[in-house]
Amino acid sequence: MPLSLTHQEHLRQRYAAVHPGWQPSSRVYRDLVARRLGPDICVLDLGCGRGGIMERLHPRACFAAGLDPDERSLREHRAPTLPRTCGLADALPYTDGAFDLVCSSWVLEHLQCPEHVFAEIARVLRPGGRFVFVTPNARHPLLILNRALGWTKGRLVDRLYDRKELDIFPATYLANTPAQIEALADGAGLELTALHLIGDPTYLAFNEFLFRAACLLERVTPRRRRVHIVGECVRR
Repeated sequence: MPLSLTHQEHLRQRYAAVHPGWQPSSRVYRDLVARRLGPDICVLDLGCGRGGIMERLHPRACFAAGLDPDERSLREHRAPTLPRTCGLADALPYTDGAFDLVCSSWVLEHLQCPEHVFAEIARVLRPGGRFVFVTPNARHPLLILNRALGWTKGRLVDRLYDRKELDIFPATYLANTPAQIEALADGAGLELTALHLIGDPTYLAFNEFLFRAACLLERVTPRRRRVHIVGECVRR
């Protein structure tokens, strides 16, 4: 039976109940973005898909826009008043310094030329502007297994995790370790100011035994190898 998002959320609540202070990466990312919003802030949701974080948070900004390469996702976006553009992250259709904040969830793992994307993000940010992101950590054992088995093109993900085929995209993992991200940021004129490595035992929890095994794996996984990375960069 596929592992649904609803069941994953239930397991995360169980995990949080016995690990005080732990929060899933999605919440850490959301809270970090929310802290940077305000009535004078212009924000770009890079890879907005059908909703993204700006689905609910865009009223907090002066101006918010979304960009995604998938036209169907843009047409089905759940915040119809949000201005949306079909385009690629390595050629952003915006003027220099157009935004105070760029946010991006589950995008960095799909980049073919991450150095170009980081340069474009820096270009559209004003001096002092911020780039906030969440992405998988390629050094986590699950991601290493994923690459070893050739599942980076989305095969089996729809069966294992109850995802629609249209929402599955090939992964490259070229910007998915702390060292890679720091180097890419520095090369683009961005300073990496925050990096949160966050564990999550729910990805292989297809039954109670596997959930408990995954919890044990989290206990022994070094911090730098935890499954998710939430980070923030500032344009110099």
